[in-house]
Amino acid sequence: MAPPLFFLRHGETDWNAEGRLQGQQDVGLNALGRRQAAQAGRKLKKILASHGLEPAAVSWQASPLARTRDTMILARAELGLPAEGVVFDERLKEFTFGRWEGKTWPEVCAEDPVGAKERDRDKWGFRPPGGESYADLALRLQPWLEAQQRPAVVASHGGVARALMHLIGGLVVERAPNADIWQGRVLVFAAGRFDWI
Repeated sequence: MAPPLFFLRHGETDWNAEGRLQGQQDVGLNALGRRQAAQAGRKLKKILASHGLEPAAVSWQASPLARTRDTMILARAELGLPAEGVVFDERLKEFTFGRWEGKTWPEVCAEDPVGAKERDRDKWGFRPPGGESYADLALRLQPWLEAQQRPAVVASHGGVARALMHLIGGLVVERAPNADIWQGRVLVFAAGRFDWI
């Protein structure tokens, strides 16, 4: 059985608040996002204790983008841990929206109505121009997931959470791209299922 995985979505950014597609753009946390990251850290402290896990006994991994890096550092501070001790892995980056990055969904619909309709029809398999699909992201994550040997805390992105809901929890591809993803909470993957706490 796979070891448990404790997932933190990065806290809010100004682009989140504006409804902009961030993808792999390196947008930092805003003030609310920093508070959410600390809140997630406090929840994580209780969750690890409830699983009988010492913070030093788990692997700490994150996407290298600023919003996930800072989320992890702020969460670790709530557990009394230093900023050092995190492995940053390129495979944990959000999938890229290509030429759509930085745009709001209404802007995408106005500038690329055909692409927007295609994405609505197949959100899992559609690749934005110059971008990746959820299916591409899942393929990128599979080797990383198979390499996990011990419980891990991971700070990453909404798309990554949805791909893991499919890969670990068996959420069907028709539903995974629309699954709710929260900031300031912890997504626990254990025993082939997932729960937001």
